This record gives sequence, structure tokens and C-alpha cells, in this order.
Amino acid sequence: METYELRRTVAVEDGYDLVVAGGGPAGMAAAICAGRLGAKVLLVESTGCLGGMATSGLVTAFDPMANGERMLVGGIMREIVETMYTRGFLMPGITTDFWRKNYHCWTPFSAEGLKLLLDELTTAAGVEVRFFTRVIDADADVKQGRVRGMILNNIEGYRCVRAKTFIDCTGDAVLANLCGVPCREAGRDTKRIMPATLASLFTGIHFGNMGDDWWPNQQAALKRALADGHFTQFDRLLPGMSRVGRTIGYLNGGHVFNLNALRCQSLSEGIMLGRRLAQEYLSFYRKYVPGCENLEHVTTAALMGIRESRRIVGEYELTFADYTARRQFPDQIGVFNKFVDIHPYDCSEAEWKRFESECATTGRLGRGECFGIPYGITVPKGWANLWVAGRCASSDVQVHGSIRVQPAAAMMGQAAGTAAVQSIRTNRPAFDIDTKVLVETLRAADAYLPQAECSAPMTRSKAN
Repeated sequence: METYELRRTVAVEDGYDLVVAGGGPAGMAAAICAGRLGAKVLLVESTGCLGGMATSGLVTAFDPMANGERMLVGGIMREIVETMYTRGFLMPGITTDFWRKNYHCWTPFSAEGLKLLLDELTTAAGVEVRFFTRVIDADADVKQGRVRGMILNNIEGYRCVRAKTFIDCTGDAVLANLCGVPCREAGRDTKRIMPATLASLFTGIHFGNMGDDWWPNQQAALKRALADGHFTQFDRLLPGMSRVGRTIGYLNGGHVFNLNALRCQSLSEGIMLGRRLAQEYLSFYRKYVPGCENLEHVTTAALMGIRESRRIVGEYELTFADYTARRQFPDQIGVFNKFVDIHPYDCSEAEWKRFESECATTGRLGRGECFGIPYGITVPKGWANLWVAGRCASSDVQVHGSIRVQPAAAMMGQAAGTAAVQSIRTNRPAFDIDTKVLVETLRAADAYLPQAECSAPMTRSKAN
């Protein structure tokens, strides 16, 4: 390919304690929590709202936050869902047990309500937010493991923003990759890529006619439709339509297989296919599901629902063995219970059986159980002032299927933002902060961290 040398004289902005790239569940948590601790924070987001997949991606249901006995997810994520509840931004008829107690229970919500709340929380925390702004390059010293600045682009042109610390919450490890951090890449380092889904909003639903067993009823209807040859692909997995308003439902349905989120052409073709699949589900619900005869399709999401792209190589790599052992870490910054949710890689019967088996047995923890999420998965190996939180944190593919979701991302983001402030105040690098102090600070901010003992050094993988 022919090359072109691009040179620019770029204005430099300085004076920030922390710059957070990406305003999704991890990024908003990192920015708000660091701002509350007194840091001068800049949060940059490529779309026009915060929330990421929860808002722009229309994935409008928080994944399980309790384990059947108690709520595991505290801190900023608990504050958000509790506030959404008091303001009437959750699904009609919902109870607090959905997130405080129930086992593998999702909490549907209003995307517009969450957008408004996140605007308020960032403003109250003193966070400067720049929408419609992308990270396009980085000024970093790989040998020293230190980021000096990020190159941003928006309607005003290019800017180089310098800061003391940086957090990558882009989901695709965009900043970390630009800095030269080693990453595991779906499609390159693994033979398969977890499928994507383009979520949708629908209206005109009579939920009372769908029956009390609304999810099994949808699955039974899907089997009939597949037998009739209704769909262009024999996709057996339908997470289904969830109620988010009086007559409004959010659909998580329709897989785009083999979509590589790190290739623009694949993303472009995939989102076009996602829009076509949404029309197939529109006609499916109208024909096969009672209560949906007058269904109207409101919109597909502005963001593709990516489940897997890049994951950094961190100071610790969380593994499936940790998950099945219900391992607790002295430096854990969160605990979680969600099953290993790796959607079928294709439409084969073998993949469907693999998915069913993992959901029911090998990839599922029991009631009252949990596993720990250690601090080290947010720190790129050897980096002093860079953290990564959310879908691109350091884990193997299997446990990634559990922690890639919004509540876990928010816990990682809160920990990373808190650690960045601690690093600045103590002049200690990300890879060597006192994690006992970090845990105590998170506990003071209402994080649920049940480990009996804490330790100053982080847990590291043996290879480190």
C-alpha cells in the first residue's frame, strides 16, 4: 500500500491529573470517582452521550449484580441503579430485589434516563467532558512504561493533551494499543471471534398478553419460526425482548458472526447486516409472539454490540481456573457471579450444545458464590501511569465471557480512577501502588470487597 507522511503542528493542553478515554460504564465510573477524590479529570467520548453500550448501544439491561443472597456490586454502579430506581428510570414493576438479591437477574432501564443521570454525575464531580472526540494517537515511552500525552481529534481539529495519568476505557484498548501495550486480539490470537449483536428498541407491545413466562414463550416461538424457515440464519440463541417502558421493549437478538471489531470494513458490513436482521425479528415477533401483533420498530443502536476485540496483557491475567475455584484475591477490587456468557460462534448444533452446557454447568457459579476481580487486570504489564478498565482488561477468553458486562466494567473503572489518584498522591507507579490502601479507599466508597486479608503488593501472574 502506498504511504503518505502526515505532519501537523498540534496545540498542547496541559494541567490535567487524569484523562479517561471512553465514556462507557468503565469510563464514566473512572472519571466520576477520580473527580470526587479531587482530581482534575478530562473524559473524552466519541459519541454524544455517556454510557457506551448502555445508551448508544441500547443494551438497556444491567447484568446480574447479586448472587441470590446479597448484592455484590457496590460503589458508583450501585449508586446509579438506586438513583435510576428512585427516578422511575427502571422497568415498570421492578423491585429492588432485582439487583440487591436475585440470582442471575437482569435489571432493564431507560437509556435516556441513564444519559441524563451521567451528565449530572460528571458535572457534579467537576469532570470536563468532551463529546464527539476520538483518540487517534499517543505520545508514550514504551521502555519507561509511561504515557506523556494523547492526540485527540474533534470538530476543532487536533489536540495533544498531557496529563499525569491515563485510563483506557475504549472497550477496544485503543489507547493502550497506540501506546505499544501488548494485546491479545480476537481473530488474530484466537481462531474464533465471539459474535456481535445490534440491539434495537421496539414499541406497541402488550406485555400482559405475552404471559408471565415471557422468556420461555419467546423461546418456544423461536423454535416454531426456525422450523418454518423464517430466518435467513438458523440462530438458536435469542436472549429476547425485555420490557423497558409501558409498551417499549429492548431486543437483544440477531447475531453477526465473525465480525472483527478491529477492521472497519467488517464493522461496516456487520452493522448493515444487523439492521437487516432487526427487520427479520420485527416480523418474527409480529407473527409468532402474542402481544406483539402491532409491534413497531423504533430504532437500531448507533453502536454495534461488540463482545470481544482486544484485551491487554496485564500484571495479572484472570483465568477460567480462577473463576471455577471461586478464587478470592487480597487485592480484589470487585467480586462477581455472572455465568460465562460466550455466545455460540456459529449456527451449528455443536456450538449450541456447548453454549447450553456452559450456561447450565461448567460456566456457572451457584447461589451465594462469587469470584474476585484483582487489581492487576487493569494495569498493563510494566506501565507506570496507564490503566485499562472494561471489556479490554486482562483475562482469558472464558472468564472474559463473564466480566465483559456493564456492572463489572463499572467496578474496574472505579478502581482504576481511584488508583490513578492514589498514584499521583503517593508518587508510586500503577504497577506498584499499595493495594491495601486502594481496597480501603474503595470500601469507604461503598464497594463490597469481602476479602478477609489485604496486602500491599498486587497479585501478579506467575509469568510476571
